[in-house]
Amino acid sequence: MRSPSRSTRAFTLIELLVVIAIIAILVGLLFPAFKAVQNQARSTQAKNDLTQIVTAVNAFYTDYGKYPLPSTAAAGDCAFSWTVPGIANSYGNDWLLNELRGCTAAGPSCSGNLNTPIINARQIVYLSPPIVKDATNPKSGICPTGGNAANVGRFYDPWGSPYNVEMDSSYDNAVRNPYVALGGSGAGPDPVGQGVIGWSNGLDLQVGTNSSKKLRIQNRSSKIRRRSRSSELRLF
Repeated sequence: MRSPSRSTRAFTLIELLVVIAIIAILVGLLFPAFKAVQNQARSTQAKNDLTQIVTAVNAFYTDYGKYPLPSTAAAGDCAFSWTVPGIANSYGNDWLLNELRGCTAAGPSCSGNLNTPIINARQIVYLSPPIVKDATNPKSGICPTGGNAANVGRFYDPWGSPYNVEMDSSYDNAVRNPYVALGGSGAGPDPVGQGVIGWSNGLDLQVGTNSSKKLRIQNRSSKIRRRSRSSELRLF
């Protein structure tokens, strides 16, 4: 006796195309949300890194009674990474990180931009950021050898730009507001009545209005190493 035949129904081409279209729409809806979460995580990391940098500089000042400045710096304030109008000295942030990390000689993650003699004579490690995984595309840490030699020892933010720091090395408790100095707006007073400020270039690399940069400010005279809610500015 012949068993009853069973027919199996497959997807038609139209049905398959409809399913693919639905999946594509869902992916398109989810991708912006994923990017927003990713950028929020990067912003949080940048904020934490900047807090650590400013805290480390203040701790250095507390221990040594002066800022970790390059020995070649002229009189006046000092900026690391950005060149800020009105600031006498401008260096890569590796100069600063070498002192804060206790570097005494050029090495796999320490640049050759070292003070003579070393200011951090006790070789205290005030800051110990991670080493980036890809030296040719540095992000979220210290750039080692293996990429551009000029980048070695520099501390990079999650978007791939070196962190910026400005210090009141003239010791008058005021530094230029970098956004105002560079033609931005909506960034508060200029000068800023603080001893150390740090900021990230953010995602869009813009200056002032409509930028996603972060500005972390902490007063040099503060002896308690804690954050104040009023010490953080988010600039748009």
